[in-house]
Parts: sequence; C-alpha cells; structure tokens
Amino acid sequence: MKDLSVIIVNYNVRYYVEQCLHSVFAAQGEYDMEVFVVDNASTDDSVAYLSERFPNVHIIANTDNRGFSRANNQAIREAKGRYILLLNPDTIVTETTFKDCITFLEQHPEVGATGVAMYGTDGRFAWESRRGIPTPWTSFCKMIGLAALFPHSRRFGRYHMRYLNREEYNYIEIMSGAFMMIRREVLDKVGLLDETFFMYGEDIDLSYRILQAGWRNAYLPTPIIHYKGESTQKSSYRYVQRFYEAMLIFFDKHLRQRYRFMVFIIRSAVYMRAAIGMGIRFFKHMLPRKHYTTVICGKVLCLSEGATLEKMRELCKRNGFEPVDKAGTDVNIWLFDSQRYTYGDMLSNTIAAYGRGENIMMATYNPKTAIMIMTNGIFK
Repeated sequence: MKDLSVIIVNYNVRYYVEQCLHSVFAAQGEYDMEVFVVDNASTDDSVAYLSERFPNVHIIANTDNRGFSRANNQAIREAKGRYILLLNPDTIVTETTFKDCITFLEQHPEVGATGVAMYGTDGRFAWESRRGIPTPWTSFCKMIGLAALFPHSRRFGRYHMRYLNREEYNYIEIMSGAFMMIRREVLDKVGLLDETFFMYGEDIDLSYRILQAGWRNAYLPTPIIHYKGESTQKSSYRYVQRFYEAMLIFFDKHLRQRYRFMVFIIRSAVYMRAAIGMGIRFFKHMLPRKHYTTVICGKVLCLSEGATLEKMRELCKRNGFEPVDKAGTDVNIWLFDSQRYTYGDMLSNTIAAYGRGENIMMATYNPKTAIMIMTNGIFK
C-alpha cells in the first residue's frame, strides 16, 4: 500500500504537465508516492515527451479522448495509495501541499476528502476553491447576480461560500476537481467518478456522494497555482454546452425528486442561461480582438542570476517581451527561475504582490527545458 497516488489527466498540454510533475515530486517528501498520467489521445507527442523525461511515472496512453471521469477512473483502479489525489495538469503544488493535506486528513477522520486554496498566476484567490451544492436556490442566486451583490451572505452567497474565512480550514460541500485529495476507503464505498459526466460536473457529483455517505468535505488554506483554462478552452461553445449539460445531469441524478414540481422551470432556466452564454461568446468573436499589451508587449522582471539570467532575457527579447532589471509599477510579468526559487516562494511572492495592488503575472522558466510558461502560452 502506497501513501499517495497522484493522478493527472492530460490532453495536449505536455509542458504544463511537465511543470506540474516537477512540483509534484518536489512535494513528495518522505511519502511513498506513485504518479499516473492518463493521456487522452493527445496530438502534441505528449506520451513520448513525458515518458522520456519521467520514467518513474505510470503513463496510460488512450487511443481516444475518453473524457475526464473515465480517464481518472482508469488510474484509480490501478492506484495503490491510501490517499488518491486528482490533480489538474495546469496546476503547481508547493513543497508542503501534500504534507499539509495528509496531516489534516489523518487528524480529521470525519473528513472524506479535501480541497485547497487555488490562486491564479496573478495572485488572485480562485473562489471556486470551495462551493455549495448547486440547489435551485443557490444556482438562481448565482445566475441572477444576488451572489455577486451579497457575496458574504449565507443566504444569497452560498455558491462560492465567500462568508467563510479563506485563511482557515472549513467544512464545505463541493470541492474543485482541479485538486481533490480523497481517502481510498471513501472511493471504495461511494464508487468512482460518474462517467456520465464527460467533462465538468463530476467533481460536484463525487463531492455530493461523499457527503451523502456520511463523511465531510473540507477546504484547506494551503495554496496552489491553477492556471485555469489551459486544459480547457472556456471561451468555446463546446465548453458552454458541456458545462450546462453537466448541471442538468447532476440535477436529474440527485435533485429531481426533491424538486419534481420545478423540473420544467429549472430545465428552462438552465437552457436559457446556456443560450445567453453562447450569445455572449458569439458577439465576442464578432468584435475585433484587442491587443493584450500586458502579455504580448509586457515588461518582464527576470528573477535569476548568471548565465541563466542572460538566457531568460534573451528568450524574452526573442518573443517580443522587454526584460527589465528591477520591479516597478509598469512591470507586467515576474519570470521565476524554477531551479532557483521554490514553488512555494514563487506563489507567496505573487500573492503578496497582488495584496499590495501590483498588477503582475507569475511566469516560470526551467533552465533544463529553456521554456517560459505562463497563463497565456508557452514561449521558447
């Protein structure tokens, strides 16, 4: 029996997976850990690329895109860990993430699974780190804006539970599938991910089933980075379609009987919200694209020394960025040498910058690969 099994599903994001894996092994500590990467028929040569660089990782190569739930289940069935971690490829964990989560779960036997505090590369807290069950009332408050108007209200703001202190651990209802650490015994009792969900909604369903089985779900303030969107294109019509389809699947599976007199209203509301979402995306595609100056022509503070620093500066110039020597209000990007800074240091510095009101974006540079990774793309 292993201590921890980490499972990552990949679809055409090999460089993000590579970075995620480096952070995973940096967080291993003394734990007996195994790592799985399930590749959903990527076309970017992910399998060969990752196999060469991580021979100790179990890579499952699918010949078709089986979706998030089925791919995770493939690895869960092979996993031997007491704890199972479902981890998005576009994340970076810190050196203490696993220790914090496992220690917490060992001290709280009533907790079946836990999520963490997710932050974007701009240092902004991601409110989807903890959520409430999307009942008709909770979803209604979210859709019409009451949750945004009264974010700290327990009545109106339950969707993202903003009334909870994000600096403390709390019991929550729904965890994010980007990071879910689950007891193996819980999965043995409640079952694996529901493969009816192709993408989106499977985390809500599993979180709900854990609660129904008598365990509690938790949120820990230990931070990680989530690029939010590199593994999925959230501006696409397919995203809108699959997201709202998942909401209907969850409703029909768990809430339909309780709200049977509201079925028509709820389904109509979901379809209407999906239509609005598709309409907004249609008009955005029709409008001229704005020049994203903070990325394409951004000023970059390169954080390293010696020969690596010079290579980072050369890479920036080659890709249209302007390297600078010191931080300032006009600096858009902090580029960290990932072999000089720990992942925890990168994240804490970025969060601190956001707290000071600085408009910066964290990016990473690996001297071994000579690649710069940021939210908006990969630069070589």
